[in-house]
Amino acid sequence: MKPSEMTPQQLAEASSAAMHLNDHTAQAMGMNIEEVGPGTAKLTMVVRKDMLNGHASCHGGMMFSLCDTAFAHACNSYNRATVASGCNIEFIAPGFEGDTLTAIAQERSRSGRTGVYDITLTNQKGVELAFFRGKAYQIKGTLVPEE
Repeated sequence: MKPSEMTPQQLAEASSAAMHLNDHTAQAMGMNIEEVGPGTAKLTMVVRKDMLNGHASCHGGMMFSLCDTAFAHACNSYNRATVASGCNIEFIAPGFEGDTLTAIAQERSRSGRTGVYDITLTNQKGVELAFFRGKAYQIKGTLVPEE
């Protein structure tokens, strides 16, 4: 099916699948795409021993990567190649080995070639671990071929 024939939901799912296919980092980290829709995404990841820092808690870079990947799936959900122009994270609480982390991305603003997305990171108990904000910039290209 051509992207022009897809519903917004189908386009978001196809764009996400195409992006994940080539995202070797997300695959290596065991990230799972739970849900995706226009401007939204929900990804999970189980914290492994090799993801722990010297304090035996989840390395901040691993938490950031999960949030960043959820951000990428949300801002690329319109089948327009989109990259981060900036982002930041506030760590609220630690994650630990065996925890299932969930990153939920929500579009806050999308206008022209730019967008702003908020991502909340929680553990399996629903405890908030981090807040991430990403700014997106649309570049040339698509994820799902248009022809």
